[in-house]
Amino acid sequence: MKLLRLLPACLASLPALLGASPVDSRVSSATVYADRALVTRTAQVPVAAGENTLVFEHLPASLDERSLQFSARGPHATILDVNAATVFVSSAPAARVHELEEQLRALQKQGRTLDGRTAVLGSERDYVKRMLQAATAVPAAAPAGDAHGAPRMSLEEWQKLYGYSEEALGKIDTELQSIEEQQADLKDRRLAAERQLESLRGAGDRSEKTVTVRVAAAEAGTLDASLSYTLGGAGWTPSYDARLSTAERSVELGYYGLVRNATGEDWTGVSLVLSTARPSLGGAAPEPRPWIVDVQAPVVAAMPTAGNIMAKSLKAERDRAARSQEAYAAAPAFDAETLQARVEMEATSATFTIPGTVTVPSNDSTQRVPIASARLAADLRYEATPKALPTAFLSARTVNRTDYPLLAGPMNTFLDGAYVAASRVRTVMPGESFELQLGADEGISVKRKLVSRFAENTGLTGGGRRVTYEILVTVANNKKTTEHIRLREPLPVSRNEKIEVKLTSPEEKDVGTKESPREVMRGDDGILAWSFDLRGGERREVPIKVSVDYPADVAVTGLE
Repeated sequence: MKLLRLLPACLASLPALLGASPVDSRVSSATVYADRALVTRTAQVPVAAGENTLVFEHLPASLDERSLQFSARGPHATILDVNAATVFVSSAPAARVHELEEQLRALQKQGRTLDGRTAVLGSERDYVKRMLQAATAVPAAAPAGDAHGAPRMSLEEWQKLYGYSEEALGKIDTELQSIEEQQADLKDRRLAAERQLESLRGAGDRSEKTVTVRVAAAEAGTLDASLSYTLGGAGWTPSYDARLSTAERSVELGYYGLVRNATGEDWTGVSLVLSTARPSLGGAAPEPRPWIVDVQAPVVAAMPTAGNIMAKSLKAERDRAARSQEAYAAAPAFDAETLQARVEMEATSATFTIPGTVTVPSNDSTQRVPIASARLAADLRYEATPKALPTAFLSARTVNRTDYPLLAGPMNTFLDGAYVAASRVRTVMPGESFELQLGADEGISVKRKLVSRFAENTGLTGGGRRVTYEILVTVANNKKTTEHIRLREPLPVSRNEKIEVKLTSPEEKDVGTKESPREVMRGDDGILAWSFDLRGGERREVPIKVSVDYPADVAVTGLE
């Protein structure tokens, strides 16, 4: 391809000189990668016998001329050449400015509606709380002559009151949470529209691309023309919703693509394909650099100068930037029945063809499109490290039994309909097992108590010291179902032969190893781990007793 950079006046007269025909094309499909998009425009173009010049106007300035591809079907024709030119336009499109202004007014109106509903729900919640407070207030002393005082509520009335209050407050909180999500989405859309409007209003001269195609046709007819090119300013990342049903022991996993379009042209009713390919990496592996080992030269001490200090500062800044870039490159790149995207596994990537057509405006906002939805059987268990945080966290182990590779990305977790946590999914291929971290669950109560810490002298002459810790961990299953619990408690680990750690409870004979696993396991890092089932309504106490012995004349760190 060759690029022609022409003045607007010259370019305006060029089609007339060549007998060119402006092509009325539309974006029909877009393949979106992590950092760019391949866009295809289609049109039906009448051609005459002989040479014809087709002009595709008003294309984005970020169009990559090297990626231009043109094809056509119809009367026998030969493509002579394809050229791209840059055109400078000095006026902002008034229609687009008016459209964005109307969009902003509509978004502001929606925001005021949500604010009003939030105020109403707040008043309703306050009313329910005042009603509960009034019902539970201690009645005033009975007046003289009244033997019974104010009437008391029956147990059935109490149950009805609390049941109504719990249901009402739950509905109010759920709707408030939904409103918060809508308000956050409105804010993102408003900011994106404001940025684009500001850009349009402040734009002076701006550039566009025009693509000119010369075609020689053997006879007159109509060509089905297709023009493809890549654009920056677009990309997509995966996102997930995990909805866990504890009763059914299953996870409804929703797989979505978050698509962003800031290319300068709207995609209206297009066929959308999401690709995992990374064209920015190039086609070949990088060349290795020699690993040089040499004798270190002697260091000559010198007084620091301003130049040395500046050089060191710049080097340190470059090193920090390099470490940051390496960490970013090493980090994962990348959330009822839904439509399923068609997946195609290729040699180096996978593509997801979104069913139907999709509209993605060029306003740099995020459009969420469904890729797949699957119900996966899950093995649930609770994990807790009470010393760090006395809370039980639910996890589900499952297998990707779909045909879709799950790319690393953020995940929103819902437990029995309630939003509980935000986490991440690692990359998981079809058939591979993986674990979903589903957040804290207050249905399992965990408490840890330091019962005693006792320090004493040991030995006949008092030449030794011993510190003994007694700890009690209590776990209660407030659910109706039997749940699997895994507790972890760190024990002191000696890094010196003069310091000896003794575990009294549980007894060493009850602690398993990799070769002989038991309910209680002790790792090389000193972590004790309990793994057991707890029936609904059951409570269990786990006592721990450990002592640290060391010479009295040795200063020991790490004792609590």
